[in-house]
Amino acid sequence: MEGGWIVLIVVVGLGIIVALWFVGIYNSLVRARNEVKSAWSHIDVQLKRRHDLIPNLVETARGYMQHERGTLEAVTNARNLAAGARTPAAAGKAEGILGQALSGFFAIAENYPELKANTNFLKLQDELAETENRIAFVRQGYNDAAMRFNNLREVFPNSLIAGSFERAEMFEITNPAEREVPKVSF
Repeated sequence: MEGGWIVLIVVVGLGIIVALWFVGIYNSLVRARNEVKSAWSHIDVQLKRRHDLIPNLVETARGYMQHERGTLEAVTNARNLAAGARTPAAAGKAEGILGQALSGFFAIAENYPELKANTNFLKLQDELAETENRIAFVRQGYNDAAMRFNNLREVFPNSLIAGSFERAEMFEITNPAEREVPKVSF
């Protein structure tokens, strides 16, 4: 009879250890997933700020760039596409398109000295540059959180439990032109 109790205690003890192990892994996955969601919300805030600045920038330039209607429409359309993106992959693609449209816009704006001297335009351009820096910073934070989560869900033994947790998407630049180093000439 004594041996039966010992076996029962060992089995119950092992069951409790396995249950605690399962709960610990599950909770760590939930915390990591929530960290990814929080990091994405930081990106979303900065992207919204960027998207809110662009119409003001286009409107300020419209009076000076009357013959550049196609460029202004391209920026507006790209902004609307980017504002509608909801996932990191979709946002990465849409933001790449928006970045290209803005690059074209600023390249053409160089041909308008009155526009470049406009204080509203300069202020908006500075705010946009500051926002771009913020986006780069929070994008790095998001990608770090996504990588930690993906590593946590894919390592053994966590992978045995992590089937109900979807892999976090990275927020990557999908436009090859944005990966190129800008050319500077003096």
